[in-house]
Amino acid sequence: MTKTVAVADWQAWQRSWDRQQEWYLPEREERFRAMLDAVEALVGPEPKILDLACGTGSISDRALRRFPKATSIGVDLDPALLTIARGHFTAESRVTFVTADLRDPEWTRRLPHRAYDAVLSSTALHWLRSEELSVLYSQVAGVLREGGAFLNADHMPDPSTPRINAADHAFHKERQARARAAGTQDWVDWWQAAARDTMLAGPVAERFRIFGNPADGDHADGEVQSAAWHARTLRDAGFAEARPVWCSVSDAMVLGLK
Repeated sequence: MTKTVAVADWQAWQRSWDRQQEWYLPEREERFRAMLDAVEALVGPEPKILDLACGTGSISDRALRRFPKATSIGVDLDPALLTIARGHFTAESRVTFVTADLRDPEWTRRLPHRAYDAVLSSTALHWLRSEELSVLYSQVAGVLREGGAFLNADHMPDPSTPRINAADHAFHKERQARARAAGTQDWVDWWQAAARDTMLAGPVAERFRIFGNPADGDHADGEVQSAAWHARTLRDAGFAEARPVWCSVSDAMVLGLK
């Protein structure tokens, strides 16, 4: 009797992750484009990238397609998302993934290189509390070469515009409700589907042990700050220049230049 071996379609899981993220961030590809434009402008078309809190490797995927001579090191703690990333990039020699906790004071010791041209992150660092993020920004400055760039795109609401914020929030909730009615997965749905997958069930269970089950609210410890706070904190961490370089109503991307 021939034994059937389960084979995961990692590309399909990568695509489903992108669709789930786009439900929250319809301008997601635009922020990636703006991010990589800044990378090319500041450090050139052959960057050595550190993809911080990389998840499934969304930034690395777009960077390697845009820059044929780029290399990327993806860092994350999530075993399920790293399983998808490693499967998706199994034939790609230009990217390597490292398991590390960004709250560990020694996480940079796990990196294969000591200096990077660009450190990039998107929609990930809001998992950290403000004091943890301040420490991380100093560590990022320590692994960037002189003239290197750090770009962080994330939730960065402006508290000085409450009516604008409320209107934008209501608009996006209505859009999301229509997409959900059409069958789009949200965060919780996506993780429940991953937990049912034979090849992902083990890593997902480990992920739930580390971060908690998304159905129970696994963002509880994180904090968000304004883009101005991020720019100020980057300058305090040793960056020569720092400012927002892209924004929507609720999100922004801050650039720090070493």
